[in-house]
Amino acid sequence: MKRFSFSLQLLLGLVVGVALGFVARAGELTWLAGTLTEVGKIFVQLLKLAVPPLVFTAVVVSVANLRNVSGAARLAGRTLLWFLITSLAAVTAAIGLGLLINPGKGVTIATEGAKAVDLEGAGTWIDFLTGIVPTNVVTAFTELNVLQIVFLGVVLGAAAMAVGEKAEPFLEVSRSVLELVQKALWWVIRLAPIGTAGLIGKSVATYGWDLLAPLAKLSAGVYIGCAVVLAVIYPVLLSLVGRVSPLTFYRKAWPAIELAFVSRSSVGTMPLTQRITVERLGVDRDYASFAVPFGATTKMDGCAAVYPALAAIFVAQVFGVPLGLGDYLLIAFVSVVGSAATAGLTGAIVMLTLTLSTLGLPLEGVGLLLAIDPILDMIRTATNVTGQMVVPVLVGRSEGRLDEAVLNAPPQPLDDTLREGAERGKDRELVSA
Repeated sequence: MKRFSFSLQLLLGLVVGVALGFVARAGELTWLAGTLTEVGKIFVQLLKLAVPPLVFTAVVVSVANLRNVSGAARLAGRTLLWFLITSLAAVTAAIGLGLLINPGKGVTIATEGAKAVDLEGAGTWIDFLTGIVPTNVVTAFTELNVLQIVFLGVVLGAAAMAVGEKAEPFLEVSRSVLELVQKALWWVIRLAPIGTAGLIGKSVATYGWDLLAPLAKLSAGVYIGCAVVLAVIYPVLLSLVGRVSPLTFYRKAWPAIELAFVSRSSVGTMPLTQRITVERLGVDRDYASFAVPFGATTKMDGCAAVYPALAAIFVAQVFGVPLGLGDYLLIAFVSVVGSAATAGLTGAIVMLTLTLSTLGLPLEGVGLLLAIDPILDMIRTATNVTGQMVVPVLVGRSEGRLDEAVLNAPPQPLDDTLREGAERGKDRELVSA
């Protein structure tokens, strides 16, 4: 398999998974469908296993690293500003698309049996804000509450900055754990082609195209909306603000986008996202070590902007609730301000619940969409991860932290052995010089 690039391996896994899924569904081969399900489940479990220590140490180290970066406050502020700008652009495009296609009009779904989704800390803004602060440090990790883990990481990272040298032992442990987890997670990522076959195959074998029929407009709308963000909004920003060729960007960023599509986890993709951002796109390593983990837990244009906007319009139309200008402005506000609610792993269910409750729409609408959520989550996560690489490039350009030589060089191999060999070669050249 080393003869093939990682991108091609993922593509092969995708094709094999779709083919096996159709075979399992057409032939009613329950053993094959079960095998695909278990393969996909194990891959996702391996990704999730690394999430608590990865998120915590990445946030702690990235916040603490800001003390080594000149103009750290300005960098953090610009990063957050571009997060907000791109989220606003994405949700505006989604609302416009929703008004154009009317995803819920003419849809006949029995809403009587739909149940409201009861998610602690997701019902209202008060629940969300109070849910950020953990009542117990241990349960934040054992229950995989990513948002609370991020909160703890930010607080301890900031405290480490304030304490200074006395906090160095704690930071050294955090850096070591982060390196260990990233190395182990990279091994898991190398299994992604197999995991891809299982995840895609399971979806095809289980759902086929049946579930998409009554929700075809919404499904198409989410994919089209994300495509607009990926093919129009991001390229325009890259060209005009970042002065970077969109083709160059996508050619180099493609492995992370592919992995995000099949894994449906921004956090699980984070080590690959960070490696590509630094080693292929040329963003300064110190800045990227802050921007990428920060983005992986808060920058969600697919899950927090495109999907909630279209889904809210869909739910309102299905339940016969008219929306006015104020409601659309509220959707935009929730998408821009509340994107941290998605927290990199929870998908868009929390964000959709928050959006519907803010608009006063029936939370039963979430139940109607749960069946097709895995299908929609693939393109949403791919959009999220793309945005998490676009913003560091934009800020890196404006702050002089973008290496043109790295950006314009041919894409470097992502295999660990080749990468480490290249680094050793560089070290020998420096010593001889």
